[in-house]
Amino acid sequence: MRKLILLLIFLNTSLGAYAISPKNHKYFEKDYQNYWCRANGGVTEVILPDKARVDCVTRTHAVEFDFAKKWAESIGQSIYYGAQLNKKAGIVLISENGQSDEKYINRVKSISRVHNIDLWVITPEEIK
Repeated sequence: MRKLILLLIFLNTSLGAYAISPKNHKYFEKDYQNYWCRANGGVTEVILPDKARVDCVTRTHAVEFDFAKKWAESIGQSIYYGAQLNKKAGIVLISENGQSDEKYINRVKSISRVHNIDLWVITPEEIK
């Protein structure tokens, strides 16, 4: 019985720590979102009539946040959100891997020029 209780305590603390720590990232996406959105006078988690959730809405932009590897998802979402809110589309790519994220950032840069999407990059060092 004692071993079972110890096992349950161990699993509870282990799984609890896993659930609250960002998986394979230095911070949660939401941490970057909150920091950047607040610094740019925006509102986070704006819900559209179709229940889509915009990461950050500023006076001029509808902004999607994604880790650099998810670069392709950010493009479609930002364009959609901008169209729904009649604002300019924006993307904040989260770069936690320095040089290895450059290829993803460059991909978004090339698309953003064609589709008039503003792009920002944020790193863990910027989070306060």
